[in-house]
Formats: sequence, structure tokens, C-alpha cells
Amino acid sequence: MSNRAKSADHDPNLDEVEEGVAGVPPSADELAQVLRRRIQRQELAPDEWLREARLCDEFGVGRSIVRRALRALADDGLIEIEENRGARVSSTSVEEVFDLYEVRAALYGLAARFACLRASDMAIRAMLVKIDQLLNDAATGASAEQIIALSEAIFSDMAEVASPDAQRMIESIRRKTRFHFSYVALALSADGPGPYAHWRRVRAALVKRDANEASQAARDILYFMQSEVARIMLAHGSRVREASLSPARKPRIVKGG
Repeated sequence: MSNRAKSADHDPNLDEVEEGVAGVPPSADELAQVLRRRIQRQELAPDEWLREARLCDEFGVGRSIVRRALRALADDGLIEIEENRGARVSSTSVEEVFDLYEVRAALYGLAARFACLRASDMAIRAMLVKIDQLLNDAATGASAEQIIALSEAIFSDMAEVASPDAQRMIESIRRKTRFHFSYVALALSADGPGPYAHWRRVRAALVKRDANEASQAARDILYFMQSEVARIMLAHGSRVREASLSPARKPRIVKGG
């Protein structure tokens, strides 16, 4: 199995953009997504510079398109835009990833709670079908990418009954953790129990509409991934906060260029 995980919202149309066969220049959103994928697959390494001129030549677009794409990546925390220098891929610390998963666990716990309290019986049944598929896929050796995509789809279903503000927060934290899907894929591919006992708890809680248990089980799925992703990052030599630049040496970050 490949150690490179595809994004859960993988779009085959972006393959044409990335390969230069799309026929028309990409939009800023399409270019941003292509660059997200490259960062996610570690084809663009931490601290690597993203030069506007090179991106313009590669994708056949103007600087305004490139700059809008880079601003979107900066908003996601995937790159840093340094005044008078340009954009470079962020070098995320293990602690920063740990914190992101802590927030994600809280939000996903809320989504599961809201599903128990507000979702229709039909919506609950649809979630149960997807959870059963996820558990079956895991048992039969499906790819990590497939399991990731299905788990994200389940949490999307749960979040549909949340308020618009909660949905926006969930989507924001999702964007910020997509960079680490390659580590999630490694965690799901490794020999071990995985998070599937927690998924079975979520399923049982949805059946009973036990909001407290569903919330805790959903958080435990994310806590499992938090621990595994941090462990794998450390094994790959990712930096910890103490090894990062001191505040006095950090470059000035300018959001939006």
C-alpha cells in the first residue's frame, strides 16, 4: 500500500491540472488545491520556497492567480508568506499538530453529539450503513485512503445538523489537518488495533441516541489518530517546538501577502 494518502476530497479533474493537460489555465482555487496535494504528499518539503514566477510558468497563469492561491494556502497554515521574500512551505512542529487534533477531537465530538440529538432516523440509518462499510473495509484490508475518505464522509453527515458556525469551524480545522493525511495513512496501514473499537462505540451510541457516549467515542477516534500521527512525525524526524526558531529569529508572517 502506498504511504502517500490522497485527500478525502480527491478530485480527478485536478490530476489534469497538475499534469498540464487540462486545456485551460487553472483557477486560483484549483491551483491552491494542486499545491495542497503536493504538500500533503510531501512532494513539496517543509521550508521549500514557492516562487511565483516558476508557478506562473508551470501552470500558465498570471501572478494574480498565483497570489490568490498562495493566500488560501497561508490561511490554511500550509505555507508562510514572508514580507519581501515570498512563500515557503510551513515546517509544522509535533506540538502544533497535536494541538490541531485536540481541537478537531472537540469539534468531531460535538458533531457526533448533535447527530444523536438532532438527526432524523433516516440520517442515522445512513450513518450506520457507512460505519458498517468502514468497519468492513478495515477488516478486508482496504486502502488507508479509502478508509480516510469514508470516515470524513461520516463526520460530514454528522456535522450537517450542526449550526452554520460549527460547520465552518469543522471545515476550517479539516483544511488545516489535510497536510497530515499522509501520516494518518501510515497509522491506519500499521499493524495494530486501529481506531475501530471506537467506531463500534460510535455506532452503538448512534443507535441508542446516547449523545454523551457518541461524543466521547468520536473524540477517542481523534485522540487515537493524534497519538499515532505525533508518534510517526517524531519517527520521521519532525521538529518539536523547542527546536524551532526563537521568537526573536522568527520571520515576520504577512497573511495574504
